[in-house]
Amino acid sequence: MVRILCIAAYIFLTLYFPLIIWIIRIFIYYYQILDTMKKTLFTISLCLLLLNTSSQERNDNCTSLLVSKGASTDGSVMITYACDAEFVGSMRYIPAMDYEDDAFIEITRRGGEVNKIKQVSHTYKVVGNVNEHQVAIGETTTSGRRELSNREGLLGYGQLMELMLQRAQTAREGIKIITDLVEEYGYNGPMEAFSISDPDEAWILELCGKGPGVKGAIWVALRVPDGYISCHANLSRIGEIPFDDTENCMYCKDVKSFAIEKGYYDPDSGEPFRFNLAYCPPTPSSLRACSARVWSIFNRSAPSLKLSPDYHRGIEGAEPYPLWIKPDEKISLAGLFSLLRDHYEGTDFDMTKGVDAGPFGSPYRWRPLGWEVDEVSYYWERPVATQQTAYSFVSQSRSWLPDPIGGINWYGVDDAYTNCFVPFYCCVDNVPEPYQAGDLQDFSWDSAWWVFNFVANFANLKYSYMVKDIQEVQGKLEGIAINSQSAVENTALELQKNDPDLMVRYLTNYCNAHAEFVFKEWIELGEQLICKYNDGYVKDENGRARGVGYPEEWLRRVIEERPEQFRLGKW
Repeated sequence: MVRILCIAAYIFLTLYFPLIIWIIRIFIYYYQILDTMKKTLFTISLCLLLLNTSSQERNDNCTSLLVSKGASTDGSVMITYACDAEFVGSMRYIPAMDYEDDAFIEITRRGGEVNKIKQVSHTYKVVGNVNEHQVAIGETTTSGRRELSNREGLLGYGQLMELMLQRAQTAREGIKIITDLVEEYGYNGPMEAFSISDPDEAWILELCGKGPGVKGAIWVALRVPDGYISCHANLSRIGEIPFDDTENCMYCKDVKSFAIEKGYYDPDSGEPFRFNLAYCPPTPSSLRACSARVWSIFNRSAPSLKLSPDYHRGIEGAEPYPLWIKPDEKISLAGLFSLLRDHYEGTDFDMTKGVDAGPFGSPYRWRPLGWEVDEVSYYWERPVATQQTAYSFVSQSRSWLPDPIGGINWYGVDDAYTNCFVPFYCCVDNVPEPYQAGDLQDFSWDSAWWVFNFVANFANLKYSYMVKDIQEVQGKLEGIAINSQSAVENTALELQKNDPDLMVRYLTNYCNAHAEFVFKEWIELGEQLICKYNDGYVKDENGRARGVGYPEEWLRRVIEERPEQFRLGKW
C-alpha cells in the first residue's frame, strides 16, 4: 500500500496543471480497459486486403514524408502517412503473440481459395503503423507499369506492411522481411513506395511486381542521409542507384537487367540507369497530381533552394526534384503537422484563391481531378491535405528512450488540415472505441471518423470563417499534448524502473483519456459551428446573428459574368 501511495504521489507532483484532468481520467479509465487481446490477425488482414484492393484503382491517394534523425529538432526519426481513400479510418491494435512451430496464417483469396503463410514463433505488438520496437511504416501507391502486375501473387502491400510490423526490430530488417515474403509468396499489388523507420534510420523502399505468374519483385531501397528529409506522393522517386554503397542502398539482383530485358532501359543510350524512369515513367497528369506535392513540401522546408515549379507543371526538359533535401531549419513535431496541412498556400497554385475556390476560399476540388471542356484537358491541383483522407499519422522513433516510451503514433482521422493528432505510445494495450468505430454507410456520433468528417464538411459552407474556429481548437488540443509530453514521459520512466506493467497501464490510460477528451471536444466544436453559422449568418460575441455577405473580389466576378442581372435601377 505504501508503495502504491508513493507512486501516486510522485505522479501527482510530477505532472503540471494541464495533466491534472488526465490524472483523474486515468483512475476512471483504469476500470474500463477494453479486452482487445482477442482481436485476430485474420480479421485485420481481411480489412487490409479490402483496403489494398480498393486503393489499387487510383494512384494519387497518399502522401508520405520522412525526417531523419539529424533533421528533427529533438533527434526523433519521423515519418508521416496520409491514407487518402473513401473508407472509415480505424486505429488498429494487434497484441504480441506466441505461436507453435507449425502455425500458419490463412489468407482467403477472391473465389474462396485458401492459402497459407508460415507464421513466426513470436510476433510483436502493433499500434497503428508503429510496433513495439519503434519501427514504423507508411506507403504511397504509384502507377508503375501495369503489365508488371501479378494477380497470382499472394500478398498485397497492406498485408506486407502488417507482417513487417509484427516481425521487424529495425527498418533494415523490415526491408528484408518484405522482400523475402514477396520472393517466397509473390506480390499481388501495384507499384509501391514505402517509408520505413526506426529510432536511428529512415528508408524509402520502392517495389513492383515482375508480371503475371512470376513470383518475387523488382525493388530498391535507399537510406535517407542524416540531416535530410524526403517525400514521396504516388510517383516513384528513386532515380540513379548507388550500386556500390551497400551501407545505404539495398536492391534486388536483377533490378537493372530486368529493365534491359523488358526494353525499359537501353544500356547503349548513354544515359544512366534510373529506377523511376524504367519502372514508373511520369506523365503530365502524374506530375501535376504527385510531384506538385513533393515540390510544395520541399519548397516550404527549404525555400532557399528556390525549387522551380516547372517540373510538376509538365514542362519538357525541366529538372526533376531531388530525392531528399536538407531543410533550412530543423523540423519540429508541430512543424511536421503543419507540413501535412498544405494547399499550396502563398504560392501561385494557392487553392484558397480564384473563382474555383468559391466565395469563401475553399481549397477543396471534388473528384474527379481531371476534366475536359471543348475537348481540352484540365486538371485540378492535388494538395497534400485532402478531404478524402481516411486517416493520417506522424510517427516518432527516439533512440534515447526505451522502446515503450520512445515510439509514438500521432494519429488523426479525416482531412489532416482539420483533424487533431493524438498520441498513442507503442506500448499501449488498447485504444478507445471511438477511434475504432464507424460504418461508411451509417453516420454515428460515437465514431471519431464521422465526428471529424462532420466538422470538416460543415465548414465548407463558409470555409474562410469556420476554418479559423477549427484551427483555434486544433492548436489548443495539440499544444496540450505536445507540451505535456515531457512530464508524461518522465513519469513513465520512473514507473518503468519498478513496475513496467504499471507504466504500460499509465501510458495506455493517458493516451485513451486524451483521445477521448479530443473526441468530445470535437463533438462540442461541431455543435458550436452549427449554432454560430446557422442559415448563413455569423453570430457575434453576444450571440447576435449578423449577415456578412460575400467578399468584394468574388462579387466583382459575379458582375463580370452577369453585369445586368443584379443591377438596381436609379430613380
